[in-house]
Amino acid sequence: MKRISALLDGRKTVVIEQSTLVSDAARLMSEHQIGAVPVLDGDRVAGIFTERDVMVRVVAAERDAARTQVGEVMSTELIVADWHEDHGSCLRRLQQARVRHLLVLNEGRLAGIVSLRDLLAVELGEKDEAISLLNAYVHYIPADLVRGRGRS
Repeated sequence: MKRISALLDGRKTVVIEQSTLVSDAARLMSEHQIGAVPVLDGDRVAGIFTERDVMVRVVAAERDAARTQVGEVMSTELIVADWHEDHGSCLRRLQQARVRHLLVLNEGRLAGIVSLRDLLAVELGEKDEAISLLNAYVHYIPADLVRGRGRS
């Protein structure tokens, strides 16, 4: 099973501060084509700001995105994983919590963020590999039988 650290290796994590305006955060998320961004208070993870937060806590609540700080509307109940965990346990955690983004910590510090889509891609890749191996096994013809076919 693939470790979560392998998914994050070489990835740059986009982060914002609590004082970032919602309009700026939304623009940043749009530019990077991401659905969530970790929110920091110095070096400490203070929350996560998601597309859902924008819809529920800003748009539906009729708040002014140009005047509202992310710290006022971010999610603070964090679903986290450890850098050394396998992707399967992380996928189960996301499914149980019914969220789409998982913050990854390494020794208590933010190491990155993975999405449900990232984890499902790994899961599908492993399933495809298993199917290929099973197909090869099912269709395998031992060499001595292949040589014997030409004889009568």
